[in-house]
Amino acid sequence: MSANSAPATTEKPAGSGSSGSRIPKVPFWAQIVAGLVLGVLLGWLARSQDIGWLYTTLDKVGSIFVQLLKLAVAPLVFFAILVSITNLRKVNNAARLASRTLLWFMITSLIAVAIGLAIGLITNPGAGTGLTPKDGKAPEGSGSWIDFLTGIVPTDVITPFTELNVLQIVFMAAVAGIAALKLGERAKPILTLSEAVLELLQKALWWVIRLAPIGTIGLIGFAIADYGWDLIGKYATFTADVYIGCALVLFGVYPLLLATVAKVNPLQFYKGAWPAIQLAFVSRSSVGTMPVTQRVTERLGVPKEYTSFAVPFGATTKMDGCAAIYPALAAIFIAQIFDVQLGIQDYLLIAFVSVVGSAATAGLTGATVMLTLTLSTLGLPLEGVGLLMAIDPILDMMRTATNVAGQALVPVIVAARENLLDHDKYNCASASPVDDFDSREAEPRANVPVAA
Repeated sequence: MSANSAPATTEKPAGSGSSGSRIPKVPFWAQIVAGLVLGVLLGWLARSQDIGWLYTTLDKVGSIFVQLLKLAVAPLVFFAILVSITNLRKVNNAARLASRTLLWFMITSLIAVAIGLAIGLITNPGAGTGLTPKDGKAPEGSGSWIDFLTGIVPTDVITPFTELNVLQIVFMAAVAGIAALKLGERAKPILTLSEAVLELLQKALWWVIRLAPIGTIGLIGFAIADYGWDLIGKYATFTADVYIGCALVLFGVYPLLLATVAKVNPLQFYKGAWPAIQLAFVSRSSVGTMPVTQRVTERLGVPKEYTSFAVPFGATTKMDGCAAIYPALAAIFIAQIFDVQLGIQDYLLIAFVSVVGSAATAGLTGATVMLTLTLSTLGLPLEGVGLLMAIDPILDMMRTATNVAGQALVPVIVAARENLLDHDKYNCASASPVDDFDSREAEPRANVPVAA
């Protein structure tokens, strides 16, 4: 690629004013925006004109895109966690980095759940909706602390992959990674194979990610066609609360932490992390977005050895949107619908569940398991989950965008505080990894100094 850089430079100015120049490449963010607009228009058309084939087509397009993302989830999580743990051997003070990462996960989760509770108490999202307890129904599956704790350890090594139990896959990958560290050089062939498989999976997933604009049309279009604006109106306060809460964390708390704790320019963070945030909004999958999140975090100056641990770890456990803001607001909403009074101890329980139980969300679309875990802890009726299922896809977009932003934020904060952050790379981060991923192998990799 470098050999062709000179001719390419001379062609661009000449072609820019010529009628025979190539069609300019549309930025990925513009493709996503176009997909959002087109999806809304097609969804409105399918619903208002009752066009059955268009409704079905939008459903299938969105479903296939999500299914393609899920197809890579199980092996991607396993090999990403395994490789990330073994990569920590390349970093000095690995235990310190891991503990600091977990600490900041907890701190930001507490802040997020506090904002969710405050908004819920101020706005009373369950009041005046016209919904009643009979409108809800119990979910087919639910989460409890017993299920959560006993469900971590799988009964066999196959079922977690076939049933996509991400928490059990994380457990097995962590065990395998620690065992590989203990074996040392004898585990090198396995680690080499694992790194190659991980690269292969990420390459394949990048092809799926490039289909995101088309997937956006199907997902947004089907949501509009299926639910319509009338249903959204019933949940107007609750929907607004979730979006406002996530926005406060995303554009209020995170920039404040970047400016005061990491002492870096917050605007530069969003410039570099935006490709991952926008993809998360569309795909509604933290794990599906993980390769993009990891790439933008590296480009923000976080060392690759630390990023390869922190981002996969965060993609399966760091959920400020799904596991903090949303369950806090949902618990208040459901309590008001079922006329249950919550006390200070209940709000403290919500905060506890948000910090400890966030791994239950496991980076997949939706947060039903986390919500049922919260409701069962508080003793609220699980039928309340049914009240929120219809509106869930609309909420999940903003929740997942907040999740992914937090997953990129914490490594930047920790790296900055541990003097690992490359400030030159951070201040220059701007290019979308979706647009130039294929060329990154040709770029010389900078050696980022590791803390002594």
